[in-house]
Amino acid sequence: MKTEILSTHTPQLFAAAVHRAAELLRAGEVVALPTETVYGLAANALNAQAVARIFQIKGRPSNNPIIVHVASHAMAKRCAAEFPPLAETYSRSFWPGPLTLVLPRAEIISDLVTAGGPTVGIRWPGHPFIQAVIRQCDFPLAAPSANLSNQVSPTNAAHVGSQLAGKIPLLVDGGQSQVGIESTVLDLTVSPPRVLRPGMIHAESLTAAGGPIYTATGDDRGQASALKSPGLLAKHYSPRARLMVLAWQDDVELDLLIQNAKGQRRSTHIIAHTKIPAGFPEANVCVIPHDAEAFARAIYAELHRCDEAGAELILVEAPPDLPTWAGIADRLRRAAA
Repeated sequence: MKTEILSTHTPQLFAAAVHRAAELLRAGEVVALPTETVYGLAANALNAQAVARIFQIKGRPSNNPIIVHVASHAMAKRCAAEFPPLAETYSRSFWPGPLTLVLPRAEIISDLVTAGGPTVGIRWPGHPFIQAVIRQCDFPLAAPSANLSNQVSPTNAAHVGSQLAGKIPLLVDGGQSQVGIESTVLDLTVSPPRVLRPGMIHAESLTAAGGPIYTATGDDRGQASALKSPGLLAKHYSPRARLMVLAWQDDVELDLLIQNAKGQRRSTHIIAHTKIPAGFPEANVCVIPHDAEAFARAIYAELHRCDEAGAELILVEAPPDLPTWAGIADRLRRAAA
C-alpha cells in the first residue's frame, strides 16, 4: 500500500485534506491525523471492522481500550449512556482540549473500542484539523496514537511515517503537536472522580473546576478486570534504546551512573533540563527548558531522535516532583519499565 501524505498549511490544502480523510473514514479505512496531544490513528468508532484494523495495524493488545474523539457536546452525549453534571462541568471547562472523560458507554460504541468494558473514554480534541474531519464525517473517531504498539508516540508526521508508511492509505501532516503527550484521563464512573492517566491538565486544575478528585498511583490504576483507559499498561511509550530516569549533580556523578548502568559514553544520550553535562559530545546531549509544558512538547521528539541516532542508553534527568510534571513523570516511568 502506498501512503498518501497531504499537508494542511494553506486553506485550500487544509480543505482538500479534510475531504480526503473524511472520504476514506466513511469507507471504513484507517488514517493518521494530527491532534494537539500526539498524532492519532483514526477510524470510525461506530464501525467494528474499521476499529479492528487499528488494532491490526498497531499490533495493539485487544485489552487496551481506545479513546473516542468527538467535535461537539451533542456527539459526546451520543457516545455515553449517561452524561452527568460533572461531565458537563469538566467538558465545559476543558474541551476542546487534552482531557478525556470516562463515562458509561452507549450501545453504539463498538466492544473493540472499550476492550469489552462498560465504559468509554471520550475527548473533544483541540486541533482544528481533526475537529474539521469529525464534523465532515458526522461520526466519532476512535484514535489511539499513530505508532506501533508500546513505542514512542508520534508528535509530527515524520514520526508516523517512519513506523506506518505502507500500512495506511493516508497521513495528514498538520505540523508539530503542541501539547506533546497524551491527554489526562478522568474517570467519572466513580466517586470521587479518579485520574487514571495524568497529563498536562493536572489535578489542581481539575479540583478547581469540579471539586475533590482521587489521583490513582502505581498499580491501582489498572486493578479493574477491564481497563477503562489506555496508558495503564506497565510498559508503554518506549524508545528502542534502554531508558533510565536518574538525577545527577555533575559530570563525575553522571559518568558513574553510566558505568553502573553498563552503558558506553559514545552510545549514551542525555536529556537534561537543569543539570546540563559539559563534557559530553554535543550531539549526545539535549537540553529541554525547565518548564513542564515545554518539556512535554519536546520529550517524544527527543526520544525519536535518540533512536534515530543509534542510542543504546538514554538517560533522562528526573523531572521535579510537582503536580505540573505528573504527566511527564508517568510517561517516563512507563517508557523506562
